[in-house]
This record gives sequence, C-alpha cells and structure tokens, in this order.
Amino acid sequence: MDPDVEQACHELLLRLSGRLPDNLVWRFRDWLGEGAMSTLARVLPKTLLKHRVDLDQEEYGLLVAGLVPHGADRHQVSSTLGVDAPLESGYTFTASTPNWVNSVDSVAAVIDATLRRRPDVGEVREAWRQERGTGPEGAKRVLLVTATAGLPRLTGELQRVLRVLGDEAPCVEVLPARFDPPAYHREALANSRFVCVGAVDAGRQLVSA
Repeated sequence: MDPDVEQACHELLLRLSGRLPDNLVWRFRDWLGEGAMSTLARVLPKTLLKHRVDLDQEEYGLLVAGLVPHGADRHQVSSTLGVDAPLESGYTFTASTPNWVNSVDSVAAVIDATLRRRPDVGEVREAWRQERGTGPEGAKRVLLVTATAGLPRLTGELQRVLRVLGDEAPCVEVLPARFDPPAYHREALANSRFVCVGAVDAGRQLVSA
C-alpha cells in the first residue's frame, strides 16, 4: 500500500474518534490494518453521511487522498465537507481506574507485556472515558500509544488483543510521533496514566514529565 495513502487514512480515523460510534471506528481501523482499502473506500463515506459527521477542510483532504484512489464515490466524498469546525467531544476522561475494575488490571498487564521495549513503539498510556453526565459504570478504556512505523497494523493487533480480553469495540489510538492531536486526544492524554514504554527513545513521550 502507498504509505501516503495509508497515513492519510490512519490520521483521518484518528480524527473520527469520539465522533463515530466505537463499534464502527474499530472495524474501519481493522480493515485499514488488513489492507482492505476497497471496502473502507466503499463504506466510510456513506457512514459519515449517515451519521451526519461533517469533515473540516483538512479532514476532507485526508479522505480524498486516502480513499478516492481506491474507488470511493466522489459524490459521497464531496458531500462530507462541512462548513463548521468539528464539535467538542461529549466525553470526559480520567486517569483513575473505575471502582468496578479489579485492583490487579489484567488488561494493562497484557498490554505492558506486549509493548514493553518493542521496536517502533514509544510511550504507552491509558485513560478512562465516559459520556458527560454519566456515572463511572459506563467508563471505557482508551489506549494511547505513540509509534514511528506500522501504525495501522499495530492498531489492528492491539484491537484484537483487547477484543480477546473482552472489549468488543476497543478504543486504540496509535499516534504518529509528529502529530497535532485533536481535542479528543488532548483531553485523553491530559487525563491519562503511564502503562509502559517501547524501544523508541524517551523523546517520543506523549505527555511531558
């Protein structure tokens, strides 16, 4: 796959976090990680229209660069461009583990074992997300990873790990080393906790010490 096309698709899906349902975002990322570009090109534009998700100019450019070369419907693609900036997410984030999670967090332990000292992986953090106005019982884990290569495939791998561990629609945010994160990710990072670090140098920290 053309690395520029892959990067455009991956960044677009990052920007759609919190704006499309989790069960759709993880599926789209799974397709990208598996290289199923024609499927993604056919389904993603119509999904954006169905859920009334408008794209800003930069996001629209990513959609065009990533999916038009793989057969996305040009009329559907052009219809996704909105006039307003993306709305703020309806979520809050916390670094503390909800009280319904066991004191020994087996999921975090598995992620640590999977990513610690791993090539191309930098810092790994996690936050707990919940919809504004809801209680902690609805909190959902958001995994935040910085990486320098193979981002879609790493995303797909970590999604499969979390699904095996019981999360049917995992939230795995694998961020490029040089990336200006949208508000969703900034809020998650600001309210996250350290899990582990891969083999990439400490300059790839997600959150300043």
